[in-house]
Amino acid sequence: MEMENFIVSARKYRPSTFNTVVGQQHITNTLKNAIRNNQLAQAFLFCGPRGVGKTTCARIFAKTINCEHPTENIEPCNECTSCRAFNESSSFNVHELDAASNNGVDDIRSLVDQVRIPPQMGAYKVYIIDEVHMLSLQAFNAFLKTLEEPPAYAKFILATTEKHKIIPTILSRCQIFDFKRITVQDIAEHLAWVAQSEQITAERAALDIIAQKADGAMRDSLSIFDQMANLGNRNITYPLVIENLNVLDYDYYFRLIDHLLSADIQQAMLLLNDVITKGFDGQHFITGLGDHLRNLMMAKDPSTVILIEIADSIRQKYVAQAQKCSLLFLVKGLELVNKCDAGYRAANNKRLSLEITLMRLTQLNENQPVASNQPIVPAQPSKQQTTTAVPPQADTQPVQPTERPQQAMASAQPAVVPQSNPSPQSIINHPMMPSASGVSLKDLEKKTANASEEAAKSQPRIQPFTFEQLESHWNDFAQSKQSESTLIYTALTQYKPVLEKETTIVLKLEGAVLEREVKNYLPDLLELLRNKLQNDQIIIETVLVEKPQDETRRPYTDRERYEQLNSENPNVSVLRDQLDLGIE
Repeated sequence: MEMENFIVSARKYRPSTFNTVVGQQHITNTLKNAIRNNQLAQAFLFCGPRGVGKTTCARIFAKTINCEHPTENIEPCNECTSCRAFNESSSFNVHELDAASNNGVDDIRSLVDQVRIPPQMGAYKVYIIDEVHMLSLQAFNAFLKTLEEPPAYAKFILATTEKHKIIPTILSRCQIFDFKRITVQDIAEHLAWVAQSEQITAERAALDIIAQKADGAMRDSLSIFDQMANLGNRNITYPLVIENLNVLDYDYYFRLIDHLLSADIQQAMLLLNDVITKGFDGQHFITGLGDHLRNLMMAKDPSTVILIEIADSIRQKYVAQAQKCSLLFLVKGLELVNKCDAGYRAANNKRLSLEITLMRLTQLNENQPVASNQPIVPAQPSKQQTTTAVPPQADTQPVQPTERPQQAMASAQPAVVPQSNPSPQSIINHPMMPSASGVSLKDLEKKTANASEEAAKSQPRIQPFTFEQLESHWNDFAQSKQSESTLIYTALTQYKPVLEKETTIVLKLEGAVLEREVKNYLPDLLELLRNKLQNDQIIIETVLVEKPQDETRRPYTDRERYEQLNSENPNVSVLRDQLDLGIE
């Protein structure tokens, strides 16, 4: 049986008109208007990522401007002699040059010689130079004059994925069109149309995954589509795509966030183990977790939900889970995940790095108990209570057994922070105290000491401190980070802290990069200072300042150097006269 020649979908369904180009309406509308108004530039530069339609638009443009009977919507008729020749790849008016393999001066000279010959049929000769950034500098220079003043019938379309590599003299002679990445939704809809045309069964969720994997490139998505269609015997399902494209299912991340919110470390560790066992790379996992947290952040507000490029059914899952997450959890979680992703390759124990990140994420939920080193706001006394709260630093006297015992007992309710520490003996002798027979004084002293310690922990620390104490602990922290980060050590020792408003520390830094690096270490520094100085009201603020301009100019001529040396030491002129030396 003779087999038919198979044409891949990327070629078979390549757009042939402006209206069939996907996701580049801002480009196609501009080109159509230029043709309609007969305002065609001599050179165009199409730049953007791979597989987004640069060469395709160039071919459609070349076909349309030579069409003998274009439609009212400025589309080629596909019936005239020029259109038929173009469709059969036999047109002599369209020339394509691959600059990746023809990047020398001789290749450009050959092209310039061809430009001199007018078209035998049609109005224009179009030269499409793909990957133009690969041309050598000499080839660019040889091309400059022709590009600036070509014959009226010659049009040049340059295509590139790296616009920054093209010399400015070429850019200034072209109209520049920036192609954008095609959205996931546009790619998925186009794949659904291709599947329907090819009579292939495809789930929409599976097409969304293919579109995401293509990263904005239509050509890549069609190649993956063909592969999945063959693998699934013309039936593309979501599990098939997930398994064969090395993509982590959304369900993994939704379950992981639920475990993190409930502080279930054990289940989070088991889920991570399941992911690694199935062969997924650890960095791929942490990157996906960062994308998931980012999508949850976007789902927190209805105005930013559209920034989640995903199927509508999955988008609703994000919206539902985002309501469970606090803003603090998402922001801090993104910082932890980003830090783990940045240092993953350098980590010796990569799995431990992932596990530590997950453990720290479980501690970010606002519903978890407050750490012991954080201040707890004491409960306000009710209106029925007759006692008033006394500041922690005020001196208080033990409650005497003869002073209103009922009010004293009322002030000892659990909801109110104890204001004084009564002695064990006064507790025993209290009229409201039951008989202490069988209770040792030692046990009572131990219980009272524990109660006093808990009461002290519950109150915020406001111990005053001096700048010398602050500077000492500041330098100790900088010394401890010297082996870890030389940049942090230099920043903390070169830029000295300024103490303002008793507990506000201001650190003035030069450069945004240095400020971002220092901010990564500020939580650890703040915790150390609060513990060492016994003050929970300390805060650290960073201020970005501009580098001072050095108005002095170093001498650069021989006479200026001589005059500067002579001003510093007059003996220089004496020595010059004695030796009969010149200045220059």
